Amino acid sequence: MNASRQGAVGPTIAVAAGKGGTGKTLLATSLAVALAENLTSGPARRGVSTVQLLDCDVEEPNADLLLQPRFISRRPVSIMVPQVSKTLCTLCGLCAQKCQFSAIAVIREVVVTFPELCCGCGVCAHVCPERAISEVQRPVGVVDLGRTEEGIEFVQGRMNVGEQRAGPVTRATKRFIEPQAISILDAPPGTACPMQETVEESDYCLLVTEPTPFGLSDLNAAVETCRSLHVPCGVIVNRDRPQEGYQPLDEYCRAEGLPVLLRIPETREVAEAYSRGRTLARAFPEWAQPLREMYGQIKKSIPSA
Repeated sequence: MNASRQGAVGPTIAVAAGKGGTGKTLLATSLAVALAENLTSGPARRGVSTVQLLDCDVEEPNADLLLQPRFISRRPVSIMVPQVSKTLCTLCGLCAQKCQFSAIAVIREVVVTFPELCCGCGVCAHVCPERAISEVQRPVGVVDLGRTEEGIEFVQGRMNVGEQRAGPVTRATKRFIEPQAISILDAPPGTACPMQETVEESDYCLLVTEPTPFGLSDLNAAVETCRSLHVPCGVIVNRDRPQEGYQPLDEYCRAEGLPVLLRIPETREVAEAYSRGRTLARAFPEWAQPLREMYGQIKKSIPSA
């Protein structure tokens, strides 16, 4: 278990994919529903109080379409951006030299700031020898909090339109992770910074893929990303075609020591349920037990979980 999670009872499980359209959100929401129903109707898990679903795909969050939570509150997300005093500034340019994101520049005799590029690190204010730079809040997004009919605690981050950096909103969303909950993080697709920000410090990552050459290529990139973050991972094969199969995917998982934790077949019934905004666990109750068994496998592989 990650150091930041020491003492936690419920694990944090990220659900990611190397590409969009693999069924990542369907899997994340279905797992949340299956586990929440088990907490309600089955024997209580010692120390675990609830199940959380955190939608960290803050550029295009859509897990709410499947879970239909009742939203209770909204929290604004802001970052601190520089504000330069013209009377104190000597145009030395040190702030521009130290900014790694080109969010501040000295052009002739004017200091220009680019708030959309700013990450809110505060370096410019820290290095200014004249203390000419103060910081002011700039809204970049919101975090919505709600609850589903199964009792799932729902957290959804959403960037403001036109924002360039997902990191501040992703971090704000993850601050609502509860130590006493089973926390499922729906990551953005791909392996870029927003996905890494979500998966980082998770106890486990479920990588959803499909049995195609594109799916395998992107799975490879996602596995490398998880390993660079020191997060153990397993594979979910969605739209599986047992009769046809895709041997290279199975060979890759065996060679890399990756457990294939679940296979979801390609059927018209699943596709129709998904198109109507229904999770596997709600549309097909028989899927609840395989999802719970998968969670049991994950928990066994997490040290001290």
